Amino acid sequence: MTLTLTDARTIIDAAEAKALEIRQPMNIAVVDVGGNVISHVRMDGAWLGGIDIAINKAFTARAFDIQTKELGENSQPGQQYYGIAASNHGRIIIFAGGIPITRGGEVIGAVGVSGGTGEQDQAVAEVGVEAASE
Repeated sequence: MTLTLTDARTIIDAAEAKALEIRQPMNIAVVDVGGNVISHVRMDGAWLGGIDIAINKAFTARAFDIQTKELGENSQPGQQYYGIAASNHGRIIIFAGGIPITRGGEVIGAVGVSGGTGEQDQAVAEVGVEAASE
């Protein structure tokens, strides 16, 4: 089981609506079960540098089946995942905004959001995840 383009559009629409609500332009990316990009949107005014970050947040969330926020907390000096950000050719993102998406207890893809503060990215990603489960 994996996310489809229809799923990705639903996720992005919901996340984009939240970004508009908080008045923060975002990059929003959705990946499938294999970590491959299904869809990405860069809202008007969103940072160009956030494109790769959003895509890599989604990849990271799927590659390790963990929220990037949680991975970041566990990758600080002395923690169990310290140094993980240097793996996977530098694609690993260890700050908020990447969340795996599950159905029936299985990870089927992920969403990644970049463009605001960590709290804003996380909130927008959470709305996308909620939309995927409806």
